[in-house]
Amino acid sequence: MSVTRLVVVGPGLMGMKHIDLLHADPRTQLAAIVQPEPIHAQHLSETLGVPVFPDVGTCLEAVRPDGVILASPNPFHFEQARTCAAAGTPLLIEKPITDDLSEAEALVDLIARSGVKAMVGHHRAHSPLVHAAHRVVQSGRLGRLVAFQGSAVFRKPDDYFASAPWRTQAGGGPILINLIHEIGMMRTLCGEIDAVQAQTSSRVRGHAVEDTAAITVSFSGGALGVFMLSDSGASARSWEQTTGENPAFFNAPEETCYTLTGEKGTLHFPTLRLETFPDAGEASWMRPFATEVVPVERHDPLAAQLTNFIEVIRGEAEVVVTPLDGLRNLRVIDAIRRSAESGQLVRIAG
Repeated sequence: MSVTRLVVVGPGLMGMKHIDLLHADPRTQLAAIVQPEPIHAQHLSETLGVPVFPDVGTCLEAVRPDGVILASPNPFHFEQARTCAAAGTPLLIEKPITDDLSEAEALVDLIARSGVKAMVGHHRAHSPLVHAAHRVVQSGRLGRLVAFQGSAVFRKPDDYFASAPWRTQAGGGPILINLIHEIGMMRTLCGEIDAVQAQTSSRVRGHAVEDTAAITVSFSGGALGVFMLSDSGASARSWEQTTGENPAFFNAPEETCYTLTGEKGTLHFPTLRLETFPDAGEASWMRPFATEVVPVERHDPLAAQLTNFIEVIRGEAEVVVTPLDGLRNLRVIDAIRRSAESGQLVRIAG
């Protein structure tokens, strides 16, 4: 079996996770790293045993890899992805696709015209928990979706902000840092989002950016949703703490972060507790539910995402999270920001 040679751009927190996965997968080889800061380049090269380049263009010319994983800071995604597309090199772009909506629109168009294979790193889409929940929704066991309730409420420690003061300024709040994951999951489980309305507060931390947001969501299928977001609340009702997929976080497996309710039943996530009315008789709040837990076989979503990328490069699979998906997630985030600023309902085009 041939080995897929990949370059990782940006050996930060996520970049090093990708590098660890490459080392653990016999189908892949870390071909090079792109790190613009020369002070770290020699140490990285010696530690990982691969060449380190200051920019993507130089790296692609020298190494000619099978693909590139862009795990650099968000503001660099556009130019780096454009360089890969121009070279015809398949790429995996860590979320968000870019940090600017107009650049994201331009990048998606460029990738489509170039024909280069590209995917966006919304790794939750590769979670077996999500696949199981999606199957329940699609099976019709919930009936038509009526309501979605979601929570990403957690308490970030003070040193999270002290170590990176940019997180206290515009662009550093949980809407841009954390919520884009949740938008991807809402779209996957409930369908496209037509409109949003949001209210934000910075009362707890007093930063220039929000620490809490309350959001209402209208889905194209007719369901309505509410989502509570906060990086300042002492709660375990967040994806990281409930799913247990990232061992760095405390795991509260009894908690839920999403509830999907239809005419016939409710699914709690990620416990996958399913409550439905028995087949016989009228659906009524006077009647008890039949309950069960949907079975699921767990695996690492980041490893599954890497598998998807390898298979896409080799022409063996379709992209799970396309650049257009990444763009649509960013459009919703932009609408939420504008709604919070205006206090008005914002409809989402496209």
